[in-house]
Amino acid sequence: MKHIDEAALRLTATARWTTACLAALGAITATTQFASAQTAFTLPAPPFELPMLPSPSGNWTVMVGIGGEYKPQFVGSDNGRFLPIPIFSIRRAGSVDQFRGPRDSASIALLDVGNFRAGPAFKYVSSRKSDKYAELTGLGDVKAAYELGGFVEYYPVDWLRLRSELRQGMGGHTGTVADVSADVIVPLIQRLTVSAGPRFTWKSTKATAPYFGVDAVQAASSGLPAYDARGGAHSVGFGSQISYRINPHWEVHAYVEYEKLLGDAADSPLVKLKGSSNQTTIGLGASYSFDFRIR
Repeated sequence: MKHIDEAALRLTATARWTTACLAALGAITATTQFASAQTAFTLPAPPFELPMLPSPSGNWTVMVGIGGEYKPQFVGSDNGRFLPIPIFSIRRAGSVDQFRGPRDSASIALLDVGNFRAGPAFKYVSSRKSDKYAELTGLGDVKAAYELGGFVEYYPVDWLRLRSELRQGMGGHTGTVADVSADVIVPLIQRLTVSAGPRFTWKSTKATAPYFGVDAVQAASSGLPAYDARGGAHSVGFGSQISYRINPHWEVHAYVEYEKLLGDAADSPLVKLKGSSNQTTIGLGASYSFDFRIR
């Protein structure tokens, strides 16, 4: 009966959250009917320019937004939680409005030439508190991590996007993370687009051990066997997204991302004994685009 009650509570919470998100997106859609002009402003020129990179001067288009995700409580968990998710990207004004995947880091396309884009990327990884979930008891806290790096993106044809990111962690982990993805992008009708494709993630030992390793002290406190987690292939997966552009400024989307943990992450006693290697994320979001100019 306990498991049935817990499942019912999760389904009720999911239904309430989905209803709230749809209501919020509906309100955003209604609000955009009153928007008649695009926000635009001018910033002063930067005090210096970086060598080997194009000048930042000129017109830029910024996309900002907010979304909500139902995702695992922590990487390797078989229970879910709801989280707000920020959306942010910058591109040269006048360039083609490029596809954005839900797993993309916040990024700025400093290079935007034809079918190729590249620039810096940033991802925030929230902290993991051992006293927040029973499965983490005795494993100690992991601080929030800040991953800084870059991305490259290429469209061999209009309907296929290839993207890779390489990021270096600071804070909760100090390792290296590489993400590779491909997305087939299909416009169903005007303004409505569906996309889907595979994902792959590689992580170094320093990016894996803080979350999946169990040292001697943690083993004694948690009851889990000691485990030395090493880096390597971290996960493979598949994602799908549906997006609707309300007008040139507003867009709403929904998506599902599935991730299968591999290697030492999947073999960790935290995952094998208390969690799951199957990780699924469901999300909704809305974003607004506007222009600004750098002198």
